[in-house]
Amino acid sequence: MSLLDLEKTLAELERTSQETGVDLGSEIANVKHKIDQMRSHTHTQVSRWERVQLARVSTRPSSLDYVDRIFSDFVELHGDRAFGDDQALIGGPAKLGDRSVMLIMQQRGKDTKDNIKRNFAMAHPEGYRKALRLMDLADKFKLPVIAMIDTQGAYPGIAAEERGQAWAIAESIQRMSLLKVPAISVVLSEGGSGGALAIGVGNRVLMMENAWYSVISPESCAAILWRDSKEAPKAAEALKLTAPDLLELGIVEEVIPEPKGGAHLDHNYAAQNLRSALERHLDELEKMSPEELLEQRAHRFRNLGVFMEI
Repeated sequence: MSLLDLEKTLAELERTSQETGVDLGSEIANVKHKIDQMRSHTHTQVSRWERVQLARVSTRPSSLDYVDRIFSDFVELHGDRAFGDDQALIGGPAKLGDRSVMLIMQQRGKDTKDNIKRNFAMAHPEGYRKALRLMDLADKFKLPVIAMIDTQGAYPGIAAEERGQAWAIAESIQRMSLLKVPAISVVLSEGGSGGALAIGVGNRVLMMENAWYSVISPESCAAILWRDSKEAPKAAEALKLTAPDLLELGIVEEVIPEPKGGAHLDHNYAAQNLRSALERHLDELEKMSPEELLEQRAHRFRNLGVFMEI
């Protein structure tokens, strides 16, 4: 039984005990003991598929949860000045301590109603065109860009394709690559395909410890390779999509520690670690000129995937 299964079992036992008055103390204590044992495991003892499941916990902190704990004076800017306001991708200026920054964030919902409003964090073209607006403003007012990635991918519906989804993503990638200000991208939970890469062209790319970042989700990969989405655990292992994997491959610069058992168990702890990492990387990047930032960003991405034959 996985950690998530045990947590669900514990919640069910506690709810049953409260509603019926039946003493389930011994059962609850037993499950809690098993949970504590599993949380004490190091990250090398957590499978890739288990990390994917941790990234999808509904109570895991979202972009706005981190904004509440890390930033101040956030002002959300709406619309793409062409079609509408996409609630799956949000952003605006904010303060990180004494720094003024520009936030660009993918926001998922907390419940069914909120997920419908946010389109399950899958942005339409107008979301990425909103990101373009925010990047233009960041350059104009010399605001470092902090992009928070949290999506399984861009919205693949017909309406999105009709409004130029692929073009909007390509424009966002191009615009971010040309920023003359420091840019940091952070994968909070899920980072899927071009929908994530559209705001992932940073001078630094960071990942929360239990996040995943890949060209395709494990389920979709399994459906293509084995014609069965139930083979997703096998696909997750083959994709090497977790933070430790990507740090080893040089695709991300830093893995941000989470509390034992996942960020959903202690939002404040996760937020404090993220804040420390952001401030440390901004301190380094702000010493660089606009030309150096452009060169470093281009060099970073052009060297991904380089290997040596032995």
